[in-house]
Amino acid sequence: MGRARLAVWKFASCDGCQLSLLDCEDELLDIAGAVDIVHFLEASSHVEPGPYDLSIVEGSVTTPKDAARIQHVREVSKAVVTIGACATAGGIQALRNFADHAEMMRAVYANPQYIETLATSTPIAAHIPVDFELRGCPIDKGQLLQVIGAFLLGRKPPIRSHSTCMECKARGNVCVTVAHGTPCLGPVTHAGCGALCPTYHRGCYGCFGPSDAARPAALVRDLLERGVERPELYRLLSNFNAAAEPFRTEAERHDGQD
Repeated sequence: MGRARLAVWKFASCDGCQLSLLDCEDELLDIAGAVDIVHFLEASSHVEPGPYDLSIVEGSVTTPKDAARIQHVREVSKAVVTIGACATAGGIQALRNFADHAEMMRAVYANPQYIETLATSTPIAAHIPVDFELRGCPIDKGQLLQVIGAFLLGRKPPIRSHSTCMECKARGNVCVTVAHGTPCLGPVTHAGCGALCPTYHRGCYGCFGPSDAARPAALVRDLLERGVERPELYRLLSNFNAAAEPFRTEAERHDGQD
């Protein structure tokens, strides 16, 4: 049996999550020694046709062409893993989902009639079955290596789904909300960043999306009692994972409220 064939695909995104894979440096050499990387345009112009044992997909679907292309990716891939906020939740570009698309097109492009785009930015899982979603904006490269290794070994990736608060506790951080009243999405955000922002006395921005048991309504009630204004809560929830449930639903409850 030959080595596993790995493909990496880009859709609407900033390339940051693909760069996380390139940033693995020494570990990437080990990956290259264990698999055949046969489609990765960020790293090489050499491309081989499918089928692929594992496809890693970055970015959201924002055009009719990409909506068709992701179907092809699924057809030629044994397993599909989506990486990053764009691929798992639509990304920051999903803010278009809550606005007048035609008006935005006119504001941005001199000749919008030549632009083929969808009115929404949607995650890959809205179009095809996905075998695993790795959160983050950008993703954590250590988690990415764990996911790739798990799929090569035919087992479930060992990615835990607890909240960022657990990481804060593990680092011995003082809670920025309790101590300083700083708005923080840590209690409802998927772990993975190592509590980076709270470690430097900033509130969590929810880069890794909602945790599995997220209850943002309860968090928002607490923040309102602490004096945080509704517009600030709306901006906090309408960020990297604006279209992810349950962030989207809770943000809509506070849109336009004083």
